[in-house]
Amino acid sequence: MVDIALQTFVSRIDRELSFAQVFICRRGAGFELRHVQDRRRDAAELKDSSPAQLRTLAQFTAAGAFRPLKSAPNLQTGWTVSLRNDAELEMALNHLYPGAIADWYAAQSPSPPVTNYREFTDRQTGMYRITQKLRDSEAAETIQACCNTSLCLKRRLWSIGGLETDPPVEKSLIPCLEPCALLLEFARKVMRIEQETKLRLELAPSEARTLAEALRELLGHSNSDVREADMSAPLNPRRIRRVLQKLDCQLGSGAVTEPEARESEG
Repeated sequence: MVDIALQTFVSRIDRELSFAQVFICRRGAGFELRHVQDRRRDAAELKDSSPAQLRTLAQFTAAGAFRPLKSAPNLQTGWTVSLRNDAELEMALNHLYPGAIADWYAAQSPSPPVTNYREFTDRQTGMYRITQKLRDSEAAETIQACCNTSLCLKRRLWSIGGLETDPPVEKSLIPCLEPCALLLEFARKVMRIEQETKLRLELAPSEARTLAEALRELLGHSNSDVREADMSAPLNPRRIRRVLQKLDCQLGSGAVTEPEARESEG
């Protein structure tokens, strides 16, 4: 049987193609794969791998942390794979990005099979039923924190009222057709946090800016002790981004600046 999705995908590869963090280069009837960061490196500097070995490689970061989200931008570097034909290309890419070619092909349709947030959460039961309670604005902020480019390279085609889908230039060729398990778990945690009794913190704008910059600095340093899917961890990057959103919102809503504060004292 002809795999129309694979056939169409291969036809889009001229001499080379970047597919998320994978660089695909034609080699006669076959292909060579390597990490996009290794695009210019000499092949002798890279470790020869087999298509089957890519499955294991995709499971862990360079630091040895488990990768629950294969579209996260933390794929290991330093490898190369030679593929003899289209079928091996499909197998290799499915090890690195499961189902990506099929999803890519589906997204080429004038009406892609997209499942938006409400449609997805409305069918949840058990402990995930709580995700239905997030207001549109809260769900939008949750999505923006969870699906940030620094955390996922899939281009989000699903949405919720008032939230735009991901622009093509900000993500990769791999589409996201519906919320994933990590988004669902994060939405559950956000709703639980929203139900907590709130603290009243009196911060000067300058103090809030200090806190916001500290959080941005923290996001720039990966913490191997925090599991990506552990939403209960206060230092989970998705939770940090959610707090940062709230601070930025407050600072951008007309808060008094330091010069204005000094002038008012005079």
